[in-house]
Amino acid sequence: MSVLARIFDSNEGVLRRLRKSTERANTLEETTQALSDDELKRRTVVFRERLAQGEGVDDLLPEAFAAVRE
Repeated sequence: MSVLARIFDSNEGVLRRLRKSTERANTLEETTQALSDDELKRRTVVFRERLAQGEGVDDLLPEAFAAVRE
């Protein structure tokens, strides 16, 4: 197996996880677009609070991505 093939094979799991996060972020598009600028800024505080309460970064990633994209 070539070096490139091993690199791409080893990254397949990461890519699969990121695809799921991206798909989830896309489902949040309409909801996120409806937020005002102030509400989008407030999302940062909400995300920090949820992290402090023990929620994982991977759980927040789709919502954070949707907010940043908007």
